[in-house]
Amino acid sequence: MTTCDLSVNIGGLELKNPVLTASGTFGYAKEFETIFDLNRLGGIIVKGLSLMPSKGNAPPRIVETSCGMLNAIGLENAGLDAFISDKLPFLKNLKTPVLANIYGTGIEAYAELAARLNDIEGISAIEVNISCPNVKEGGIAFGANASTAGKVTEAVRKNYQGPLIVKLSPNVTDITCIAKSVQDSGADAVSLINTITAMAVDIHTRRPKLANITGGLSGPAIKPVAVRMVWQTAQAINIPIIGVGGIMTAGDALEFIIAGASAVQVGTANFVNPLAAIEIIEGIEAYLAQQSLTSVRSLIGCLQV
Repeated sequence: MTTCDLSVNIGGLELKNPVLTASGTFGYAKEFETIFDLNRLGGIIVKGLSLMPSKGNAPPRIVETSCGMLNAIGLENAGLDAFISDKLPFLKNLKTPVLANIYGTGIEAYAELAARLNDIEGISAIEVNISCPNVKEGGIAFGANASTAGKVTEAVRKNYQGPLIVKLSPNVTDITCIAKSVQDSGADAVSLINTITAMAVDIHTRRPKLANITGGLSGPAIKPVAVRMVWQTAQAINIPIIGVGGIMTAGDALEFIIAGASAVQVGTANFVNPLAAIEIIEGIEAYLAQQSLTSVRSLIGCLQV
């Protein structure tokens, strides 16, 4: 029996399989250690990190919808120092690559985070969240236009020598322009998509269900949008893409890979089924065997149109 090769390379980062856990949906991994062997994952992306601790938004900040989940957590986290002292010791013992997701309210903050993480043992790559508001530019997201997206990427690239992944926002007119800009500015890969801005209304109180009014929609509802954006982006750039958005099953993951993604991230599914990522890995392997394929890499971007 031929063993299927699930390994992929994302901008210089070698993964044993193409399934990672999405930032903000898997905590700092320790929360899942009693559920399954974390070393079976392709990669773990930890909760978004800022330089200083952040309390996030006021509750209520999560709302379940008929087709997914709305969240307005506000990127609550313990800050970089606490992450290094309290969370990283556990993560360093894992054989699975650990990726740090970073965000800031100014380009200087992104640059400083990158510089400090560059010398930290146990971090295999960083993912840059550019869906955050740029305080100096009136709160418009860094990823809302190609110029600011490129500037953030360039600043991080100057201070970080490891694999650099930029996570793109879908809340733009043309995501391919943003992807081209971050590629030209030094990104080794991109991940897409982040959540779609949305809201829900309580018809009884006639008030928003989220204290923040709007939040980010994730889950099955956004998968077709995400697949489309991955496919479009794959035609426009030549660096690897990590597909994100509504992946619940191996079939969902395979859609992204066939459309052009080299790897995928499992997010909202972790809340519904803590074993989702493992089941997706097993499902991809089973599909390869059924199709008499020896490597998952042969599926990347094989969509016929």
